[in-house]
Amino acid sequence: MLLEDESNGVVKSADRVLDVIELLARWGREMSHTEIADTLEIPKSSLTKLLKNLTARGFVEFVPLTKGYRLGEALIRLSEQSTHSRSLINCAQPVLSEITQQTLESCALNQLKGDQVEVVATVTSPQRLVSHLRLGDLAPLYAVSGGKVILAFLPDQMRSEYMKTVKMQAITPATMTTKKVLLAQIETIRQSGVAYSMEEYTPGIVGVGVPVLSSSGFPLGSLNVAIPSVRYSEKVGARAAAILRSSAERIRRRYISANGEGARGI
Repeated sequence: MLLEDESNGVVKSADRVLDVIELLARWGREMSHTEIADTLEIPKSSLTKLLKNLTARGFVEFVPLTKGYRLGEALIRLSEQSTHSRSLINCAQPVLSEITQQTLESCALNQLKGDQVEVVATVTSPQRLVSHLRLGDLAPLYAVSGGKVILAFLPDQMRSEYMKTVKMQAITPATMTTKKVLLAQIETIRQSGVAYSMEEYTPGIVGVGVPVLSSSGFPLGSLNVAIPSVRYSEKVGARAAAILRSSAERIRRRYISANGEGARGI
């Protein structure tokens, strides 16, 4: 049960968890149970329970040789994921500008966030009629091109779990609302490498998206352009897809070069 400090609304046990993690990060070596308890002035019985939970989740690791504790692999992986995410954005930003220069349409880099897709970098079209893709915007994977293409290239288990739990709702009259139709579209996307959203999330806007894949085929993110339907045609869509494909490959190569071998196995 969490203990809450009534004076400021702080959850005391959660605060202690963060104190332990910050202390181990600063210390730079293993610390014994007693050292942690004394430094943080935590009762040893309470610390035992916190460390048990942290080690079970992999955020802290017990080292039998020294009988000490250090930061665990789970925390290190989270840190690496954050670093890789920032690296991908840095690699993509100049390429996004070139996509908009070539297509004259707004474009974005998107990444998976839970069961949604998030805009993490964007460039807005210079034209008067535009679709604004705002940083931090979230959308259902099934409704937008950048989300569909990530969903299509997720590992089978992740995609199956998503399909079991997703509740498809009509956002516009054109939104897909049946899993059978979505699965058929996913198969087409996997074969072509391109996803389309035909006014399925925003009326009057057609999305074209492609994946940014790691060397192992995992979707690091996706690129998409948002085209007002009055400017869209099959020829326009095909040209946008070709530009996005070559751009995604450039970003992928930059990303792997910047992150070394570690990025290859993602």
